[in-house]
Amino acid sequence: MPPLPLRLISIVAFLALWAALAALAARSEVPGPLAVVDFLTREAADGELFYHLSITLARVAAAFVIAMAIGTAVGVLMGQHRRLDRLLDPWIILLINIPALVVIVLCYIWIGLTEAAAVTAVALNKIPNVVVTLREGARALDPRLMEMARVFRFSRLSLLRHVVLPQLFPFIAAAGRSGLALIWKIVLVVELLGRANGVGFQIHLYFQLFDVAAILGYALAFVCIMLLIEFVVVQPLETHVNRWRPGAVSRAA
Repeated sequence: MPPLPLRLISIVAFLALWAALAALAARSEVPGPLAVVDFLTREAADGELFYHLSITLARVAAAFVIAMAIGTAVGVLMGQHRRLDRLLDPWIILLINIPALVVIVLCYIWIGLTEAAAVTAVALNKIPNVVVTLREGARALDPRLMEMARVFRFSRLSLLRHVVLPQLFPFIAAAGRSGLALIWKIVLVVELLGRANGVGFQIHLYFQLFDVAAILGYALAFVCIMLLIEFVVVQPLETHVNRWRPGAVSRAA
């Protein structure tokens, strides 16, 4: 059976189980799928849903780009230079183990309740993870391919494009995929603590009203956006770039 029908069956089964549990509970605190869809329909009609989703998505995109750019550059340098790796490794361990909440609070205190503080806090929480992943990717670069590039006198741009990036892309994709999952969750906390808009702000607002249907509605709406990005952008791009690897075509099929 092809993957798409299996995914549809899984989604239908999930919705059926959700509806059954909501019917058994018979409480407003356990809304069914129809109640959540009804809320989303009303929010979409008012324009509130798309406004707050777009705000959160913009913050996610900004933090993602910053974290991936800085983390990739630092990770590759650490993977290729042992002295730099030993020098920066304690910093990376420290940043990985600092709780996200502490970083968010400190950014708001030091920078202020601004968009810059919000995006900086999210990016700082993700950069160490990208560094660790890309450092391993840089260490795994095939020295034979690097030697071949030197023999054929590749320019630096050609070396980067045809030798380094194809080998690093699986690590970049892994860091990006986990980054999206982590960043949007941290963005919600950032919005809950210090922003006046966005999905996190709305979830905090409806938490005060004990409106579970609204909380689930906003959460599921943004999860759907993340899944759409995963299936429409990330996975096809990963398949395209990895097409040169042995067995990549058969796995994609």
